[in-house]
Amino acid sequence: MQHFRFSIFFTVVCLMLAAYWGYTHGPEAGLTTMLTALTITAILAVMEVSLSFDNAVVNASVLRGWDHFWKMIFLTVGILIAVFGMRLVFPVVIVAVTADMGMIEVAKLALNDPKTYSERLMAHHAEIAAFGGAFLLLVFLNFFLDEGKDTHWFRWLERHLANLANVPAMSVFLALIALLVMAANVAEEVRLAVTMAGIWGIVIYIGVQVLSHLLGGEPEIDEHGNAVTQDASGAAKGVVKAGFGGFLYLEVLDASFSFDGVIGAFAITSDVVIIMLGLAIGAIFVRSMTIYLVEKGTLDAYIYLEHGAHYAIGALAFIMLASGTGLHVPEVVTGLIGVAFIVWAIIASIQYRKQQERLEH
Repeated sequence: MQHFRFSIFFTVVCLMLAAYWGYTHGPEAGLTTMLTALTITAILAVMEVSLSFDNAVVNASVLRGWDHFWKMIFLTVGILIAVFGMRLVFPVVIVAVTADMGMIEVAKLALNDPKTYSERLMAHHAEIAAFGGAFLLLVFLNFFLDEGKDTHWFRWLERHLANLANVPAMSVFLALIALLVMAANVAEEVRLAVTMAGIWGIVIYIGVQVLSHLLGGEPEIDEHGNAVTQDASGAAKGVVKAGFGGFLYLEVLDASFSFDGVIGAFAITSDVVIIMLGLAIGAIFVRSMTIYLVEKGTLDAYIYLEHGAHYAIGALAFIMLASGTGLHVPEVVTGLIGVAFIVWAIIASIQYRKQQERLEH
């Protein structure tokens, strides 16, 4: 439990703040509103954890090669960016830019007229979904489109995907096709904005990899004199081992996951304070789970866990792209798909380990 002590303390504080906010804020403030605020905050926290558990696994696959300093940066600065930057400031920025309003004006709108604020944010759901969906799709594709990858869960599918890695820029090609299909199914007046948002998702993914490479220097060389193949994040192990490049990659990855959580939260409540508190609890627990997975060596113990996390990411990417066209996928379905893949991967890993033990004996 030592890995989750701060998360539990943070959860208690957030629930107390949610109770105070519900008891004192709004025309219907009182005990009933307080209980409602507590319930919604708890629901949002659980939703965020279920949506982001696969994010924790992927984070751990990158973070396990880092030194103590960058782990602490991830747990301190990274938490501030995740909680306040992506779950509070970023939605405000979106409304401010698209509505041509000042940041303070939008913040007042969010507090005093949350319904109007929610409507203005949701009006740009398609662009947000295109950006996040394109980025996460590349994360998914670059895990499996790796000719040096020799551990396969669904062997037939993953071997064929690995063979496609020989084709230059295959992951970008597939991501662009998915984006074009999405753009063809949105309203004409937002088609250009959706397409540009998706392209920005692709550009930022590649840009982070380029920056990581420039900051990381020469690739790591193994005992045979060969360059190290790409790891789960799609970046060379020597690149994301530690440093600003790897930190930036994780923050953009977390941002892409948070889009879906923020949009889903507004489907439950329009109260931005309750949304921030609930999603903040989930974000803190995801950070704790990431460190737990790293220090306990869980990824090494469960060989298919990273595979399950990336299948969940692929499913989330397609759900985001589909939701941008107007297709509604219940938030509970989105969360359960990720959990299902993770549990399935753990069971498959245990079965594989038992099979290997029988062969050894």
